Formats: sequence, structure tokens, C-alpha cells
Amino acid sequence: MAQTELLDIHVTTWENPHDYEGVQCLTYPTDTGDDWALAWPGERRTWVVHLHGHGSTGDQIFTREDIRDTWLAAYRRLGLGVLSANLRGNAWMCPAAADDLHRLLAWSRGHYGVGDFLFVSGSMGGTSNLIYGILHPEDISAMVALCPATDIGAYARWCRQHPGGVIDEIYAAIVQAYGGPPEEQPEVYAAHSAVAHAARLTMPLFVCHGDDDKIIPVEESRRLAAALADVPTFSYLELPGGHHDSPLFAFDLEEWLASQLSECGV
Repeated sequence: MAQTELLDIHVTTWENPHDYEGVQCLTYPTDTGDDWALAWPGERRTWVVHLHGHGSTGDQIFTREDIRDTWLAAYRRLGLGVLSANLRGNAWMCPAAADDLHRLLAWSRGHYGVGDFLFVSGSMGGTSNLIYGILHPEDISAMVALCPATDIGAYARWCRQHPGGVIDEIYAAIVQAYGGPPEEQPEVYAAHSAVAHAARLTMPLFVCHGDDDKIIPVEESRRLAAALADVPTFSYLELPGGHHDSPLFAFDLEEWLASQLSECGV
């Protein structure tokens, strides 16, 4: 395996509105300008990677009150470090974003001594978890993907067929990040399809989706659930009447993470 070229990262203390001590801002150059992530070391060598939703930024886990007070609090009680990456904004884990994250994780292992990464994210973040998981399964010890798109090309086409509001914004962001619509970049979209490469999702994986999700249709998760139906490390929970945010608090995240820490020895 070729050695990963590390990012040139500038580390500063993050001046944040909630006075969290020890949170660091990691700034690094990309081909489109500087990008950043937030890092908060914990008691363990196991860290959670949080990838934000569409329209948010890399500080979502610290600034969105409901997620912060539930998820972030759980991470800290478990002694986990937190890495929250901006990843080119609304990039939907396009090839450039995936390369950035791969190098960011490699740098974090060396700088912070991280031993294992647990990925926990929803919506665009959940989609990005799955895409990164098929590209670099070796980087992930366990994963939670909530209300995700599981085939980025199929989802882009769905967005085009259901225009209006945020769906238009999502479609435009995907097309920009992937260098064109699926018809113009079929190989790129195909390489980032979690359904097409489901066999690579070898880590413990929990997916949850509401069946009345108007932003990312539940059929996206159903296709992945069908593809992984015989995989013992895969779990799927579908919420009757659930909307796009319903999966965020529909299960005991802390208990699930604690079980992974125990079972995986991390």
C-alpha cells in the first residue's frame, strides 16, 4: 500500500462560544483554498469522526444544540476523542473530499496517537460515511449512518426528479462536487456507490431511516439493507412515519458505541 501523503496542518486553539477546553482547529491547504477540521482529544485512543450535514460546516457537532447535547455529551462520557471535519463544505464525499479525509486521518494517527476511528453521522454526513467506508474500510472500526443516500448517482437523479427548495441546493452541490451529473461522470458516481460496493462495508454498521423522509428517500437505505441482509455485523432500523431528523435520536447511541468499544476491543 502506497504511503499516504500527510496534510500540511496548522494547529491552533479553537475560540468557541461554549468554552470547550482543549478543542483545536486544524487548518490545511487544498487545491481550492484552505479547509479545516476540529479535534478534541479524549481519554481513549479511539476517536469519533463526525461529518456534518448539507448546509452545515465542520463545527456542527459543537454548535447544533440537539446533536451537541446528545451526541457530543455521549462521546465525552465514553472518553472518546472527536474529529469533526469541514471537508470542502457540501462536497458529498466526492473524490477530492475523500482524499482529504484519508490524509487527515493519517495525520491524526501520527499527531494524536489515534488507534481507531468510529464514524457517526447523518444525512450528507451519513452518506459520506458510507462512501468513505467503501473507499477506505481499513480506516473505520465501526460506523453509524443515519438517513443516508446509499447510491450517490441514483440520489442525484432522484433530486432532479423532485425539484424544489433544499433538494435543488443538494442536487447543485452534488453535480458541482462530482464534476457534472451522473450521465456525464458515470464512473465517478459508480465508484462512490455504497450499494454497488456493499461488500466492502466490513465494519460493524448501523443504519437508520424514517420511511417518510422527504429529503433522502427511505428506498436508499432499503437497497443497502437488502444488499447486506446476510451480513451479521449489519443492523437496520426503519422508523414508521419517521422524517429526516427522526433517526438522530431514535436509538441509544451511547449504548451502541459502548458495545462496540467492548466487542472490538477499542
